[in-house]
Amino acid sequence: MKKALTIAGSDPTGGAGIQADLKAFHACGVYGLSVVSALTAQNTTGVSSSEPVRNDFIKKQLDTLISDIRPDAVKTGMLYSVDAILAVAESVQGYELENLVIDPVTVSSSGTVLIENGGLDVLKDKLFPLARVITPNIYEATALTGVRIDSPSEMEKAAGILKQMGPEIVIITGGHLDHETIDLVYDGTSFHRISGKKVPGEHHGTGCTFSAALTAYLALGNTIVHAAEKAHAFVLEAIRHAYALGKGMKLLKI
Repeated sequence: MKKALTIAGSDPTGGAGIQADLKAFHACGVYGLSVVSALTAQNTTGVSSSEPVRNDFIKKQLDTLISDIRPDAVKTGMLYSVDAILAVAESVQGYELENLVIDPVTVSSSGTVLIENGGLDVLKDKLFPLARVITPNIYEATALTGVRIDSPSEMEKAAGILKQMGPEIVIITGGHLDHETIDLVYDGTSFHRISGKKVPGEHHGTGCTFSAALTAYLALGNTIVHAAEKAHAFVLEAIRHAYALGKGMKLLKI
């Protein structure tokens, strides 16, 4: 049985974070492992508060887990603190973990900041060079590169800058473009666009679910492009059948 590990924050709605990652892992056919890096108080209308887990306890979770079960792929989501990022980087290097997927969570869909000051720089310097794939959405890609993204050509420009930060592959998810969804895959040589029809409405956890599905498909041995194509289709299907359970964003059916 292939195994995938998520290191991320908890979301009480189950629509994003560790809860969504574990559901996606299961749906994609891998066994899900988890390490909690932060707690949040949120619902479908937004995040009201967050509380980081101490970095020494993040490291303790990782050491205890990996001493017993070694994952075939790993993804990170909300890490929040600089110390948490450093703890994860130390474990990835120390245990030589493979297929690291970094979803550089910086802000919630409702606008709440989910990383402390200085965290982005440490993420870029310490974790990006260890990554097989990074999966920013267009807002995160803008925050990381300074490139305002309103079109596929600007996605390509941002991807080129992100590739120079050290990851093997860059995937910018473009579900927030106006008229279509484009996930752009860049390996430093060529661009591969995965396009789809935009589904109306606001949906919670699309980025988390894409990166989790991608991680699962990499654990199963898929190539990057094939894994990205399957993850794109997985998220699109989950959006099409999303639940309207609360007063705000819809929750994906995973």
